[in-house]
Amino acid sequence: MLECNIDAKGKAARFVGGLAGVAFSLLLAVLLITDVVAHDFGWYAVAGAFFGGAFAIFEARAGWCVIRAMGIKTPL
Repeated sequence: MLECNIDAKGKAARFVGGLAGVAFSLLLAVLLITDVVAHDFGWYAVAGAFFGGAFAIFEARAGWCVIRAMGIKTPL
């Protein structure tokens, strides 16, 4: 089902990007809770960043990239 389609460099890039996405979502959540940033749709951004980062971490662990699985060539 999820056939490995990325190498070690691609896994590392996705893992680091995923960690950055999750960290950004947590930072944004703190800013929203403390009212430093006030935005009506801020929690949607938190959810998007968190789930996007979590999915990138999943791709890194599985060695699988959804973009490559669709046939699009990526540089890593």
